[in-house]
Amino acid sequence: MVTLRALVLDDAPALTRIYSGASIRHTTGRALTLDQAHEKIRTGLARAAETPRAQWSWGILHGTEVIGLIALRRRSPSMGTISYILREGTWGNGYATQAAHQVVTVAFTTAGLNRLEAMHHPDNPASGRVLVKAGFTRIGTADRDSETGPVPYELYALETGGNGILPIDR
Repeated sequence: MVTLRALVLDDAPALTRIYSGASIRHTTGRALTLDQAHEKIRTGLARAAETPRAQWSWGILHGTEVIGLIALRRRSPSMGTISYILREGTWGNGYATQAAHQVVTVAFTTAGLNRLEAMHHPDNPASGRVLVKAGFTRIGTADRDSETGPVPYELYALETGGNGILPIDR
């Protein structure tokens, strides 16, 4: 079982471990320095104080250890996106799926959103399985720029019908 909590500055060393090695293969490809981790946490804390709130960031904890990060971003009044990253060595245990379920609940209740979208690199099918287990449906691809040109990321969406969470039927 995982829990989510707001990050604190003392979590910076854990973030540098999360944003390293194979975990960043399908992200920026660059490891996070300790200074960058502190800045990422400070930015997340500042965004949490904004009104209206446009971003939520949580550490993913297994026990007391921060093993990942998950974020919810409001893209419009009714639509948001989620993203997540787990430290290599914690993969395959259902932790990302558990965290995604928790964030979906926050998005559709506390944040008042009615649609979520997420995407993953085409070479990371495990992330797609996380999204499907969290209720998302694959709806196509969306190109993202990379150093070698556009990459067709897999795009997923999830909507609520007002009285519960419904996968998109496409």
